Amino acid sequence: MKKPELLIPASSLEVLKIAVIFGADAVYIGGEAFGLRAKAKNFTREEMAEGIAFAHAHGVRVHVTANILAHNYDLAGAESYFHELKELKPDALIIADPGMFMLARKICPEIDIHISTQANNTNYMTYQFWHEQGAKRVVSARELSLEEIRQIREQIPESMEIESFIHGAMCISYSGRCLLSNYFTGRDANHGACTHPCRWKYAVVEEKRPGEYLPVYENERGTYIFNSKDLCMIEHIPEMIDAGIDSFKIEGRMKTALYVATVARTYRRAIDDYMESEEKYRANMDWYLSEISKCTYRQFTTGFYFGKPDDNTQIYDSNTYVNEYIYLGIAGESVQTAGQACVRIEQRNKFCVGDEIEIMKPDGTNVPVKVLAMYDEQGQSVESCPHSKQVIDVCLSVLPQEYDILRVANDI
Repeated sequence: MKKPELLIPASSLEVLKIAVIFGADAVYIGGEAFGLRAKAKNFTREEMAEGIAFAHAHGVRVHVTANILAHNYDLAGAESYFHELKELKPDALIIADPGMFMLARKICPEIDIHISTQANNTNYMTYQFWHEQGAKRVVSARELSLEEIRQIREQIPESMEIESFIHGAMCISYSGRCLLSNYFTGRDANHGACTHPCRWKYAVVEEKRPGEYLPVYENERGTYIFNSKDLCMIEHIPEMIDAGIDSFKIEGRMKTALYVATVARTYRRAIDDYMESEEKYRANMDWYLSEISKCTYRQFTTGFYFGKPDDNTQIYDSNTYVNEYIYLGIAGESVQTAGQACVRIEQRNKFCVGDEIEIMKPDGTNVPVKVLAMYDEQGQSVESCPHSKQVIDVCLSVLPQEYDILRVANDI
C-alpha cells in the first residue's frame, strides 16, 4: 500500500515553517503574482528561496502555484516569473491554463508540472491528455466522487499522480471557476482576487418594486444560500487511499499558523496510524475528531466523495466560523529576561499574566501551562500584550520549544 503525500498550504514563510515542522510531506505556496490567492501574504523571491531551502533541509517538497487563467497581458510577466522559478528550484508548479503550461514546459522543463483543479479535471481522458503533454500530476475536480476517481486511476498510467482535496473550504462554483466576484465587485476570482460572495447574505428584488428586498428562505432556516460546510475526510482515509489518490491536499492558503499546525499534525498522525494498522487508526478516531475541531471551521461535510451534496452540506443561517481555540503565537528562541527563562513570540491575540494557556507540540502533545510573567521589547514587566504582532518575552510554567504553537481555549 503506497503511502499518500500530505500536502499543506502556506500563506507566508512563517506558516511554511510550521507546516514543515508539524508534519507536511509537501507544501504549496504562491508568489506575489500568478496564483489564485492574491489576498494571502504570499512570498517574495527572497522568502521563497528561504522557504524552499528550509523545506528541502527537512526533506519536504515545495509546490508553487501559477494557476491563474491568463490573459494576453499576463504572459510576458509569467515568462519572467518562470525564469525566476527556474533559479529557485521548487519541486513542482501548479498550473491551470494551457498557455501558462506551455511557457513553463519551455522555460523550466526540469520542474514537475501539476495540473490545478481549476482546469476542470473530471474524466480519465483529461488525465491522459495532460500525461501526454508532460504533466506529472493532475488535481481532481472537487465534483468527483471517490468511485469516479477510482475509475480514473484504473485508466491512467501508473506514473501519473492523482491529487485530491481532503480538508478545507468548498467553493460553490464549478471547480472553483467563479464569476460572481467579478460581476459584483470587479475583482476576478480567476486572477486570485475573489471576494467570496458565496459567503454573503442574499435577498430577492422584484423588478417593478426596486428597493423592496424579499428574504431568500430555504425551509425558513436562513438566506446564506451558497455557503457550503467545510470538507473533512479524516474519517475516510482508507477510502481515499483505496481510490488510488497519491496526494491528500489541505485547502487554506489564507489560513493562520494555528490552522495549518492543527490540520497538518492531525492528518499526519491519522495517515501514519492507518499505514501501521487500521485498528490503530480506528482506535484513535476520537482524538483526530477532537483535534481537527480546534481550528476554525464551518462545520464539516464529505463534499462530493459519496454522492451529490444536498441541503445538509450547506449552512443557511450564518456565515460565521466555529472557533474553539484562539491563536496566541509561535514559540521563538529561548531567552533570559530579568533573570528568568522565557520564550520570545510575536503575539497574534491578547493574553495576560496568570492565564492558563496551552502549548501545542508537533508530536500531538498538548501541554497546559500558566503564564508566569511577560516582558516587552525594552525588558519592562507587563501584565498583558494588547497590541497585535507585539514582540513579547513570555515566561511559562513549562518552556516550549521553537515552533511550538501557543493557543488558548475560546470560552466565549
